[in-house]
Amino acid sequence: MTSNIRLLIEYDGTNYVGWQVQANGLSVQQILEEKLWELLGEPVRLISSGRTDAGVHARGMVANFRTSRSLPMRAYREGLNRLLPVDIAVREAHIVHEDFHSRFDARGKWYRYTLYLSPVRSPLARRFSWHLRSELDTGRMRCAAGKFVGQHDFRAFRGAGCGARTTVREIYSVDLLEEPPFLHIDVKGEGFLRNMVRMMAGTLVAVAREKVSLAEFDRLLRGAHGGKAGPTAPAHGLCLMEVWYDERQSS
Repeated sequence: MTSNIRLLIEYDGTNYVGWQVQANGLSVQQILEEKLWELLGEPVRLISSGRTDAGVHARGMVANFRTSRSLPMRAYREGLNRLLPVDIAVREAHIVHEDFHSRFDARGKWYRYTLYLSPVRSPLARRFSWHLRSELDTGRMRCAAGKFVGQHDFRAFRGAGCGARTTVREIYSVDLLEEPPFLHIDVKGEGFLRNMVRMMAGTLVAVAREKVSLAEFDRLLRGAHGGKAGPTAPAHGLCLMEVWYDERQSS
């Protein structure tokens, strides 16, 4: 008999090519699968709630796997964490329904993009925020951020190589949280395209600097052809904070 185990995972993505196993470098998924094999004595394949790009971080990545081994749940946290490198940790482990799927059962995600606003760089903040030396017009940013909410065609906010069949996505909220010298952009939505949150953050910065007008911003949200979003914000400022599920399905 096999068990379906759900893990809640936190990681610093600085040293990895992203979550997904890739041929061009070391991934978070590869490390976890290798350590699970070491712990269980059998190979496993992790099913994740999504992917993160190289350099992107996570506090709330969810992944599940099936195993024929019967271990107490603490083995998947305390035991696995003893084997993992210091930049990856399992925060929680639970047995879930045999049909639970980390990706297909997800109901929404919360991403946070962090800006560091200061004329002086911060050695301590450099791994987890985008350093901007000039002040931003947060009033213009909030105006534009509110326009993201709802269902829109985000074709102008997808990275190269995005293979999504549709570019229409629903955003639940976009909030700006000021904790000087940090400015957090919290984005919650049903789902996201490749690089979408980073392009949203970069465009909000461009709006704040008046490099993208609010009229042009509106055109981008209508999916207008030829519209150009702001720059794609650096990966290291982005963190996957949480993935939501219907607990009746996942327990």
